[in-house]
Amino acid sequence: MASEQIRYIGVNDHEIDLFEGQYDVPSGMSYNSWVILDGKVCVMDTVDRSFAQPYLKNLEAALAGRRPDYLVVSHVEPDHASSVQAFLDAYPEVTLVGNAKTFQLLENYFVLGETRRLVVKEGDTLPLGEHTLRFTLAPMVHWPEVMMSYEEREKILFSADAFGQFGALDDMPDWDDDEARRYYLNIVGKYGPQVQAVLKKAAALDIAAIHPLHGPVLQADAMAHALAKYQIWSTYAVEDEGVLIAYASLHGNTAAAAEKLADLLDEAGCPDVVLADLARVDMAEALACAFRFGKVVLCASTYNAGLMPFMEDFLHHLKAKNWQKRTVGLVENGSWAPMAAKTMRELLAGMKEITVLEPAVTIKGAPKTTDLPALQALRDAVMAE
Repeated sequence: MASEQIRYIGVNDHEIDLFEGQYDVPSGMSYNSWVILDGKVCVMDTVDRSFAQPYLKNLEAALAGRRPDYLVVSHVEPDHASSVQAFLDAYPEVTLVGNAKTFQLLENYFVLGETRRLVVKEGDTLPLGEHTLRFTLAPMVHWPEVMMSYEEREKILFSADAFGQFGALDDMPDWDDDEARRYYLNIVGKYGPQVQAVLKKAAALDIAAIHPLHGPVLQADAMAHALAKYQIWSTYAVEDEGVLIAYASLHGNTAAAAEKLADLLDEAGCPDVVLADLARVDMAEALACAFRFGKVVLCASTYNAGLMPFMEDFLHHLKAKNWQKRTVGLVENGSWAPMAAKTMRELLAGMKEITVLEPAVTIKGAPKTTDLPALQALRDAVMAE
C-alpha cells in the first residue's frame, strides 16, 4: 500500500453509520491520504475532521521531523477536506495546491486568508525531486472541482473519489464488487459521461497503481477489473443477466404477488432473481441492483389514488442517478381503483431509453389463481427480452 517514499497516512472510521448522511456503511469507511517524501514533501489530501488528530499524528510520524511543503486538495467535500484547517494550524507555511474551483469551494468552508496557494490547471506539473505530479481535471466526478494527480516516477494515479468503495480498510482490504458498485452508482452514477471522459484520460497514462480517496489501492488484476467495471457502469450497460423485483406492499398482498413472480422466473431458468422490499431494504443497494441487471419488475400497491411512497421514492432515486437503457415490467394492486401502474409509467417516462412491458399486471386485493396467467405472461415477456 506504500513505498519507501510514498507513505499511507489515512485513517479508518468505524464510528460512522451513514455516509453522506444517507448510505449505510456497516463496514465503516476509510479516508485515504498519502505523503510523498522527496526533495519537497507533498501531502495528498486530508481526512474527515472527526479524525483530524489521529491523522496529524500519522503524518507527523511519517515526516520524522520534516515539514510539508505542499498539500494537494483533490476534492473539497468535507470527508476529505474538513481537516484542512487543522492541517494549516499545524503547518501554516504549507502551500495549498488546487485548481481555480478548488479554492472557490474551500472558501465556503474556511477563511484561507493569506494561505499560500498554487493554482494548477489541466496538464500542469509539480516537481518534487525524483517524483513529479501531473494534474488532470475530473469535473463532476462528482463535484466540479475534482482533480486527479498522476505521479510519473512510480506511475500512481491519485484518483480522488473514483475507484473507491464503502468499507474501512481493516474490514474490507480488497476491492469488493458489491460495495464498489453501491458506492459508484449512488455517489457518481449520475455522471456517466464525465466518468467516460476521465477513463479516456486514464487510458493515455501508464498506470501501475490507483490510489483512491476511499477503499484499497488497486494494482494489476484488481485495477484492470475495476477499470472494466467502470466502463460498464459509466455507459449504463447491463452488468449481469438477471431480474430485480422491487416491491412496495401495503398489507402483504403485493409482496405475495412479487414472490410468486420470483418463483415463476426461477422455474423458467432465470439466471438470477433478486427480491427487494423497498420498505426495508437499503435503498442504495436496491438502486445499485437496478443498474446491475437489465430487467426490473416494479410491484406496488395503490396508495391515496397514487403510488406507495417507498416505490415513488425509489423511482425518484433512479431518475436522479440517470438510470436508463432498461426493460421494466409493472405489477399494480388496488382493491377498487388501481392507479399504481399509471403513476409508475408517468415517472418512468421521464427517464431515458426505458422499455415498459405491456400490459401491466393488475391485482385487486389478495393474489388469486385467476391472476396466475397474467403473472405467467409477464414472466414470459421478461424472459423474452
